Amino acid sequence: MKKIIFMGRSECGKTTLTQALRGEQIKYQKTQYMNHYDLIIDTPGEYAENKVLAGALALYAYEADVVGLLLSATEQYSLYSPNITSLVNREVIGIVTQIDQPDAKPTRAGEWLRLTGCKKIFFVSACTGEGIDKLLNYLNELEQAEQ
Repeated sequence: MKKIIFMGRSECGKTTLTQALRGEQIKYQKTQYMNHYDLIIDTPGEYAENKVLAGALALYAYEADVVGLLLSATEQYSLYSPNITSLVNREVIGIVTQIDQPDAKPTRAGEWLRLTGCKKIFFVSACTGEGIDKLLNYLNELEQAEQ
């Protein structure tokens, strides 16, 4: 499996998705710093929300094979600028999280991620497990394609 870095604003589901992908029990845990797991880099939301800290995300992206831009299906706006994926020389995928929420609008969040330049977008719920297998299969396919 290829290494992925998760980027997104606070409470968009980066840590919860990390727990789901690793097969761990889902529990709230605030990410305070860059967390390196075997194949996942979990980042604090404040890094994506703060211009001064955002440069660190670009540097950490070089440690990953894939960049995952996360956007909650419950968001009222997109944090990301159009065509922002061109700033990274890694593949960038979009991940719409929290699709199981009552006020979720996954189609809208997916369109916002397409505007950033994401060609491949996954719709997931870490709580119900929906879409997790598709994301895992994709990350495994990347590795097999390069062998």
